[in-house]
Amino acid sequence: MDFEHAEALNQAIRLLSLRHRARAATLLAPLGLHPGQEALLLELARTGPMIQAQLSEALGCEPPSVTLMTRKLEASGHIRRKPAPTDKRATIVELTDSGRALTDQVKQLWRALAEETVTGLPAHTVAEIPGLLKALTDNVGTRRPRHPHGHRDGE
Repeated sequence: MDFEHAEALNQAIRLLSLRHRARAATLLAPLGLHPGQEALLLELARTGPMIQAQLSEALGCEPPSVTLMTRKLEASGHIRRKPAPTDKRATIVELTDSGRALTDQVKQLWRALAEETVTGLPAHTVAEIPGLLKALTDNVGTRRPRHPHGHRDGE
C-alpha cells in the first residue's frame, strides 16, 4: 500500500473513532454517564453479575479503569459490588434496578448512535460493517510491530 492510501485509511479510522466517542459522550452526558461506563452496564445486562477481573477482560480495559468506573457507578446507585463467596479478594459486580433502567435508556441511545453513524449507507454495506471492523480490530490487536524495512522484530 502506498503512503497516501495508508495515510487516508489511518486518518479515516482515527477521525471516526474520535467523532464517535465525542458523539457518544454528548448522548450519554444527560444520563450522567461517561464513555466506557455504558459498555460496562451493557456487559452486565448481557451476562449478569461478573467478577470484576472478568469484566475488565470482557471490556478490554485495564483493571484500574474498571475499578474507577465501578466505584462511580456504585456511588450513583447503578451497580452493586460485593465480595465473591469463593474468593474474598474478588469482587462481584451486578446491576441494581436503577442500573437496569439506565441500561434500557443506554440501549435506546446506542441504537440512535448506530443509525446516525450509518445514515445514507446501503443496507448490505451496513450489514458488513461489524465484521469488517472486527477484522480490523483483530488485526491491530494481534500483530507485532514491524521493523520500518518490513522485517518483524527479532528477525
